[in-house]
Amino acid sequence: MTLTRILISVKTYPTLSTTYNELVCTAGFREDGSWVRIYPVPYRKLKYADRYEKWQWIEMDIVRNTKDFRKESYRPADLDKEIIIGEIVPTTKNWTLRKEIALKNVYTDMSVLIKEAKDTNIGTSLAVLKPQKVIDFIWEPCEREWDKNKLDAIIAKQAQGNLFDNEETKRIF
Repeated sequence: MTLTRILISVKTYPTLSTTYNELVCTAGFREDGSWVRIYPVPYRKLKYADRYEKWQWIEMDIVRNTKDFRKESYRPADLDKEIIIGEIVPTTKNWTLRKEIALKNVYTDMSVLIKEAKDTNIGTSLAVLKPQKVIDFIWEPCEREWDKNKLDAIIAKQAQGNLFDNEETKRIF
């Protein structure tokens, strides 16, 4: 087991999965400033002590996610293994400590980033971008309710129970 230290900076809104019930995609920085995406993470099924926050260091055993072509994509080596929760990086002194990690590799030219994303030898899919100028910002609301058919299927699956479930792993929507 090899633990990777990651400063969590992104947690997506939970999505439904017929395999894992509910998942979040999590991303963050290694100590060298490189990005790592961790998927799947059944966040709300984690033991309470393993639930990490944004801008908190964690250590977990991750392996390359071969189902995802993006170079930053990893998955937990074992969803049942404990996550080591570390310190939260504070916002004091104008976010200095967070900036030391998050701003190690900043793009200022979107065309360079797009070129790297399309280059199969580089394949950048996560990055920090500081645009020279914001021309426009478009915000569109998303669907507020989960797909009823998916939700019904997951609830039915949970109602069947699991031989290995205990009180900590049970999850009712």
